[in-house]
Amino acid sequence: MNITDFIKKIETEIDEFEAGTLNPDTDLRKTTAWTSMHALIIIALIDTEYNVTITGEDLRTITSIEDLYNIIQSRIAV
Repeated sequence: MNITDFIKKIETEIDEFEAGTLNPDTDLRKTTAWTSMHALIIIALIDTEYNVTITGEDLRTITSIEDLYNIIQSRIAV
């Protein structure tokens, strides 16, 4: 997995994000499209695609998609 593929998966899963609009520096929580339902979608996506558990607390502490990607990468490596 690379960050570009990860971003494409997010854009595919959440209809409010058009393809090509997100980048590694994007703070999902600060986008106008972000809702608590999107948090659940992201948690389920990561669990299904990468077999990694992300918590609500994890989502509250990140400031960018890259932060989230790094959390996933660190948990895959374990």
